[in-house]
Amino acid sequence: MTSRMKTIVLSLLLLVVSSTALAQAPTRIKFRRGAVRADVSGTLNSVKSTRSYVIKVRAGQTLQTEQIGDSPRRITIFVKDPAGNDIGDSDASCNSRREVSPTEAGDYRIEVVECLKAEPWRGRFTFRVTVR
Repeated sequence: MTSRMKTIVLSLLLLVVSSTALAQAPTRIKFRRGAVRADVSGTLNSVKSTRSYVIKVRAGQTLQTEQIGDSPRRITIFVKDPAGNDIGDSDASCNSRREVSPTEAGDYRIEVVECLKAEPWRGRFTFRVTVR
């Protein structure tokens, strides 16, 4: 292998490692002691951005999510059960509210993206998670 080929291979390897390191791990949602809800904020940088969160629930609970605040920045919320299946009831607009009842025990993944029915934007969003 020539030195030029070694340089190219090394550059590609560094590119793959750095892109993997830059991928954001899901943020764990934790409630304060005795609380049944939490307000969660995040940032989206483009239409292709996704923010992921994880929340642990017990079997038989109700998990609800909804965008809060009066920002014109609309979001879509997806919920995946512990097996990775997309679940939850949707509302008729941007799907910024979800409800899962009853839940299975385990970690549920919540993914937030820009609402594709609204104008493109970038910036902060806030949503509420309630588990009863």
